[in-house]
Amino acid sequence: MNDLNPAGWRPAMSADQGDSAAVTTFTGNRALHLEEPLLFEIGAADRCGVDFDEAPDLPDTLGAFRRKARLDLPGLSEPEAVRHYTRLSRQNYAIDLGLFPLGSCTMKHNPRLDEKVARMPGFADVHPLQPQQTVQGALKVINELAHWLIKLTGMHGVAMTPKAGAHGELCGLLCIRAALEARGDAREVILVPESAHGTNPATAAFAGYRVENIPATEDGRVDVAALTARLGPDVAGVMITNPNTCGLFERELKTIADAVHAAGGYVYCDGANFNAIVGRVRPGDLGVDAMHINLHKTFSTPHGGGGPGSGPVVLSEALAPYGPLPFTARQADGSVRLVEEEDAPGIHPEGFGRMCAFHGQMGMFTRALAYILSHGADGLRQVSGDAVLNANYVLRRLEDVLEAPFGAAGPCMHEALFSDDGFAEGFSTLDLAKGLIDEGFHPMTVYFPLVVHGAMLVEPTETESKAGLDQFIGAMRSLAERAREGDPLLKSAPHLAPRRRLDETLAARKPKLVWKD
Repeated sequence: MNDLNPAGWRPAMSADQGDSAAVTTFTGNRALHLEEPLLFEIGAADRCGVDFDEAPDLPDTLGAFRRKARLDLPGLSEPEAVRHYTRLSRQNYAIDLGLFPLGSCTMKHNPRLDEKVARMPGFADVHPLQPQQTVQGALKVINELAHWLIKLTGMHGVAMTPKAGAHGELCGLLCIRAALEARGDAREVILVPESAHGTNPATAAFAGYRVENIPATEDGRVDVAALTARLGPDVAGVMITNPNTCGLFERELKTIADAVHAAGGYVYCDGANFNAIVGRVRPGDLGVDAMHINLHKTFSTPHGGGGPGSGPVVLSEALAPYGPLPFTARQADGSVRLVEEEDAPGIHPEGFGRMCAFHGQMGMFTRALAYILSHGADGLRQVSGDAVLNANYVLRRLEDVLEAPFGAAGPCMHEALFSDDGFAEGFSTLDLAKGLIDEGFHPMTVYFPLVVHGAMLVEPTETESKAGLDQFIGAMRSLAERAREGDPLLKSAPHLAPRRRLDETLAARKPKLVWKD
């Protein structure tokens, strides 16, 4: 009787429910599931929600810049505008509503303690142009966080300014370029394994390098023999994701790093999945030279959960001298100074420059430090352990109904990878993902990584309970069985969302961005 409340009462539905799908309403609403029109349909261009006095007749100073045609913007009252956006917000799926199983994006619960700290006036209201002596508290937070990031990764230095993961990747590659240029070594190739994050080759190309792919083995890890065979005097480095995008730990990373270093290159590690190993593995011990850490994934705020992101880059002793400005430096009297360009010649002469105007994202720094200090060493170790436990629970509960291409490659890390092999003719990953919407879940990451056909990448994170995972697993099992049996209703899912299935290809290539043609 688990559905009874403490008083012993159980809610009961009327026996005469009828067919809810056949019920129509005048408004188009379905109880509190509201049908929301466009602003243009609520308001009108000939109405105004505010009373203005008649405008005085003043000389026209716009000249040729005056718009000839009317904009036809709708006029709405304040309640109409507020209700419109509030009703739209209720149609958003959010981490505070349910499980967000996006693989490789780490959408986890954000502790409210961290939010409270980030909103403290001394942190939330600071301005980047304030005199340094007036923001000592903020600078000390940045310096303290930098200390713990270095400690947790076993590295030598850290650049705090990068705004997110891809920005951090660029920072790391610019450090590698600066180090190579300092020794007069013009290398032009970056090796990127197939199991790396998709931003890795894009960032390397953006930084001016030629990208060459390294294949994966049958168990989803880097082909070490292929990588070492390609090393040579033109290879600047390798960008490797660990744990990788197949959800697997790269066990040969130290061997890879030693080979790359012996060939004169550097090792960049994509640390977006650091939450799977935090407190257990220090990348610096594995020979990593640079690694970004997504603070908004590992240390608190969900990825995409309101932004902005933050991607500090930890650096080895070999690359630390080339890190960007500015950075914090603790003084003998206990104060913290922000080292800028005017100080650099005598303190940090080999730095490659700046990544951005100011020193990172204060809100993300305060959340991350609050997260680290409130968890402590044992708590952070438990974070990674629970993330791995949850992912393996999902993997083993679903592998009998969903093909798990690397299920036999050992325990997965933070995410479980499935494919659409075994579905009925004409059914695919997209059909299951759309059906998941009807079940009340945001779909998992689909068709990524590319090394698996019809990929479904599920990351449950460490913050989900067993009961919550069981509900998600039940929905996935039901949908997988329907896909294997060829249920035609799955081809037209979702049926219960505000809108039916869209033509996503047409929407991307020929989007309609205006209300009227």
